[in-house]
Amino acid sequence: MRHAPAAVRFADLQRVCEHYFGAARQRGTSHAIYKTPWPGDPRVNIQNDKGRAKAYQVRQVLQAIDKLEGMQR
Repeated sequence: MRHAPAAVRFADLQRVCEHYFGAARQRGTSHAIYKTPWPGDPRVNIQNDKGRAKAYQVRQVLQAIDKLEGMQR
């Protein structure tokens, strides 16, 4: 995902988000929104673009995962 964010399937990114952030708060549209455990803007938003995830959203998810893992140390 880090080396080719434009080549990530939406379903794969969705599974990664569910693993780290739990079930989506919104689902059923082209978007899935996940809650994060920190204050501020506590959500990760991903969008289905013809079966692919948007590259900038993949990068945002990776940043959120890095932040989450840093909090757990």
